[in-house]
Order: sequence, then structure tokens, then C-alpha cells
Amino acid sequence: MSNIAVIGAGAWGTTIANLLAGKGRSVKIWAFEKETVENINRDKENKVFLPGIKLSGNIFASDDLDEIVPSSGHIICAIPTKFLRNVLKLISEYRDLPNKASILSAVKGIEKGTLLRPSQIIEKELGTKDVAVLSGPNLSKEIASGLPAASVIACGNKKTASAFQELLSSEVFRVYTGEDVVGVELGGALKNVIAIAAGICDGLGLGNNAKSALIVRGLAEMARLGTACGAKKETFAGLSGIGDLMTTCQSSLSRNHFVGEQIAKGRRLDDILSSMSGVAEGVETVISAIDLARQHKVELPIAIEVKNVLFEGKEPKQAIISLMTRPLKRE
Repeated sequence: MSNIAVIGAGAWGTTIANLLAGKGRSVKIWAFEKETVENINRDKENKVFLPGIKLSGNIFASDDLDEIVPSSGHIICAIPTKFLRNVLKLISEYRDLPNKASILSAVKGIEKGTLLRPSQIIEKELGTKDVAVLSGPNLSKEIASGLPAASVIACGNKKTASAFQELLSSEVFRVYTGEDVVGVELGGALKNVIAIAAGICDGLGLGNNAKSALIVRGLAEMARLGTACGAKKETFAGLSGIGDLMTTCQSSLSRNHFVGEQIAKGRRLDDILSSMSGVAEGVETVISAIDLARQHKVELPIAIEVKNVLFEGKEPKQAIISLMTRPLKRE
């Protein structure tokens, strides 16, 4: 059995590493922070990003890619989109990597400027194809605590998807496979934007009717942009679509929901983000999503109002009014 490398020791990367190590696999995890490396190796806990969770002794952490990448047959990327390309440039120095390692992206976002999905960035930087992608309603804290969850792995190469499915599946983590890489990735990215809007709803105390309507219309936005980019509409009715959307919009564990809720309570965005240990991907994704929608001539009214609130100083209550008073349409 080949070694597994997890690139990124945030909450999700650490959770994935612990899932694999719990199955008896040897897992190496790369962390940017020396403190995190020391916590994992010495204390068997990621005190910053996943506090309170005991980690397996089968996990070895390092901030040196030389200790992580060369011996790995499977590489799982779990770092924020905005940092992904720079880390991949370092990994690309291992020239024979694409010929021997299977790669899975557990990243959710759209790169600012290029508008590329994480798998596209990986393919470009590492010169490899058949990158698999993982997405679904996967709150790290719940999974790391042993609560059951399900996810989906999509890849154009069915053999690669099946290999990662077998690798990750356990009695508490059920993994399905599919081929719609575009749909799975965009579902995972766009739901974070809607989750910020859902947090605003909760922060303003708008009630269940408003929040349910927001989730449903948010799903419509996700599917509209997704299909314009080549995704299958039915993908958004699955785990990486409505499944992930419902969880992220309703859970207090969601970083994106937290951002929206705090914005509605009057806090400044910079203050909110600086107080968080993890990254709320939806904050940057909303800009990329709107740019991508313009490129494909698709309307994203909820995303536009989220952007207006986060970056243009629009009052959350006024954003709600703007959405409610748009020209009337058929469902």
C-alpha cells in the first residue's frame, strides 16, 4: 500500500488524514504552520484548526514538502483556493509526480482572476490529467467526531474515482462516484456564497420562510451557472449540490454562514475574517462567481447582493429589499 499525502492541515485536510489513518493507512500531512506540525506530531491534535479531536498515530506532519510528496502514491489537496497555485508550483518540482501519483482535490472555490476551478489549476500546474474531485455536505468537526456523512468523488477516469472511493469509504464516511467534475466543483464553490446570504438571513432574524426561499433560489442560481459552464443539471440535486447547500446554510459550524451572520449584526468584514482560524471561501468566490456569470451571460441576483454587502457597503436589509422587489418572473 502506497503512502498518502494530504496537502493542507486545516480542519478538512486534518479530518481527511485522520479518516485514512483510522483505516490503518500511513498518512503524511503538509502544514504551512510549524506550530500545527508540532501539535500534530507531539500532541496528536490540531489545536488551531481542529481542536478537541484526537488524531491517529499513523499521521506524520511536516512543513517540508520533501518529506511529504516524493514517496506518495496518492495526493489529496485540501488548501484554500487562493493558496493552491503557489503550493502546486512547489510540488511541480517533483518532475515524475504526474506519472506515479493519483490526485484528489478537496478544495472548494473558483480562482480569482483566472476563474479556474481547483482541478483545472492542479492539471495546469502539475501537468497531469484525471484529477478527481471530492465534495458534499462534509462539516469537518462532525466527521472528525465520528458522525456519519456522505460525499461524492467525480472524475473523468472511472478507475481513479473508484480507487479514491475505496480509499476514503468507511463505516462513518460513505463515498459515491460520478463523472460530472464541473458540476461537483461548482456546487461545492457556489454554495458557500449562498451560505453567506443564509447567515445574513439568520443574523437579521428573517425567519424560516425567507431562509427556505433563499436556499431554493440559491440552488437555482448554482444550477443556472453550472449548466452554462457544462455541468449536468441533475448534479445539483445531489450531495455536492442541494446536500452541501442545506448543510452549509443551516449549520453553526459553517464558516461562511458565520460570516453572513456577523455581517448582519454590524461587524466589519475584515474584523470577522481576522478573528477566524479557517478560511471562508465564499468571500472570494462571490467575486469569481459573478465574473464567471458575466462571461456566460447568466444572472446571479443573490450573489450580486452578497457582493454588494461584503464589498460595496450596502446595508443587509436593503439587499433583501432589492432581491424582493426584482421584476416578477415565472419559477
